[in-house]
Amino acid sequence: MTPAAGGPGVLAARLDDAAQRELVARLRAVTAPVPFFTPTMPRTGRPFSVAMTNLGPLGWVSDRAGGYRYQPTHPQTGEAWPPIPDVVLDVWRRVAEYPHDPEACLVNYYAPTARMGLHQDRDEVDFSAPVVSISLGDDCRFRVGGTARGDPTRSLKLSSGDVVVLAGDTRLAFHGVDRIHPGTSTLLDGWFPAGGRINLTLRRVTRP
Repeated sequence: MTPAAGGPGVLAARLDDAAQRELVARLRAVTAPVPFFTPTMPRTGRPFSVAMTNLGPLGWVSDRAGGYRYQPTHPQTGEAWPPIPDVVLDVWRRVAEYPHDPEACLVNYYAPTARMGLHQDRDEVDFSAPVVSISLGDDCRFRVGGTARGDPTRSLKLSSGDVVVLAGDTRLAFHGVDRIHPGTSTLLDGWFPAGGRINLTLRRVTRP
C-alpha cells in the first residue's frame, strides 16, 4: 500500500464480487439479533442520517444522554454484539500492519440520501492502531482532510469492495461522506430495497 503523502491508504477493489456477496450474506445473518438503530447527537439529540449496528466485543454508540462511547451491548435490545466474522478479520489482518485484532466493527448503513459530516475517530485509547473501512454497495463521495478541522480537504470516489486505511499521520484525519451515488451497485438490493451503501469500520479501542 502506497498512499499519497498526507492521504489515506485506498486499496481499490480489494474484495472481488464473490467476496462481497459472501460478506453481505454473512452480515445479514450475524446482525439479525442486533438490528440497525439510529444514533443521535450528544447535545442536541438530532438523529444521524445513517443507521448502524456493531460487531465485536465493543460497539460504538451515541445518544443525547450518554454521548459518544463504546459499550458491549446493543443500546435498545441489551444483546451482546456478535463476534466479528472471520472474513472481516481477514481483511484487517492483511492490511492493518498491526499485531492485534480490532475490538469494534461499526456497520453503518447509508440510504441513498444519507451522509456523514467531517469528523475524527478519536474515542479510542490507542491511536497507534489504524482505522480500516470496507465499502459495500453503492459508490460514495468520500472526503478527507488533515488533523485540524480547517485543513484543506479532497474528495475520492469509493466503490464496492474498496478498503481504506487511516494510519500513522492520517489516523486522526477528518473525514466524512458527502453523498451516495444511488443505483451504482445492486449488491444490497436483496437486503435493503432502496439499495444504498454499507460501510464497515474496524477499530482497536483499548491498548493491548
